[in-house]
Amino acid sequence: MHLAVYLPLLFPVLAALAAGPLSRRLEPRLATWLMTIAALVLATSSTLVLGLLALSGLVRIPLVAALKDYSPDVIAREDPAAWPAALAGAILLTLAAIATVRLTTRRTGALWSAALEAACLPGPDPVVVTDDDSADAYTMPGLPGRIVISHGMLDALDPAGQQILLAHEHAHLDHHHYAFISLSQLAAAANPLLRPLAGAVAYTVERWADEHAAQHTGNRRAVAETVAKAAVATKRTRARRRIPPAALGILGRPATPGPVPRRVAALLSPPPHSPPVLLLAASMLLAASGLCALEAVHDLHQFLELAHAH
Repeated sequence: MHLAVYLPLLFPVLAALAAGPLSRRLEPRLATWLMTIAALVLATSSTLVLGLLALSGLVRIPLVAALKDYSPDVIAREDPAAWPAALAGAILLTLAAIATVRLTTRRTGALWSAALEAACLPGPDPVVVTDDDSADAYTMPGLPGRIVISHGMLDALDPAGQQILLAHEHAHLDHHHYAFISLSQLAAAANPLLRPLAGAVAYTVERWADEHAAQHTGNRRAVAETVAKAAVATKRTRARRRIPPAALGILGRPATPGPVPRRVAALLSPPPHSPPVLLLAASMLLAASGLCALEAVHDLHQFLELAHAH
């Protein structure tokens, strides 16, 4: 194979380095869509190249070559990938497949459990207020999805803060933010180099909801104060938090409180704008990854046709 066809295995490194700047400088809705699509494209391209490497090694096995009527001499002379590369591709492809199946199973189970739990919540209203004294608020996907808010969280906020909280959670619910997180995590399971991209998506969906609340209320500072108040109130009752794995809340994932100060700082700054240079660079990276993967397919097809013709 040409050197260029190996580039899809390296492009995820560039994407991981770009995840931080993209999440900070792009408008959150655009950043979420772009990075989710990028994660899927890069994971698909790298997995395809690994599959082609594994296949190029598989046809070197005499029994396989005999079954497909391939010429051993042509395979030995024209093989597009050396044995070490083919073996490494096969091992990495196997590990990627196992990790993807495991995550898909876990994530599907979490979403199904969340949907069942949401359906069992009392009342037809999408907003459910619990008697829990601990401060908590999150959105559960389902048909329909539900917004769960504790009395403790309502007591920690004034009426304006409560409206901001509802606007934030409605953004999670209406825009299906759990789907973006699930897809980016699936891509990261297939290619661990994409984990920073998946983490950035988890951050930008929160920023998306923050900006939605800011537009809804017209007061960015008030939204920043509400996020900070919710973080302080939740920290006091952290030990009793019971958020379902598929839920999304105003504080994001309970195990990662670090992005909260970044979100507050972003809300205290002017609304973000999307630099065209970043968008162009990201688009070129995705296009290059796709073209290199197609080139790998073309090279392997020519190799197999040549081996079969002889």
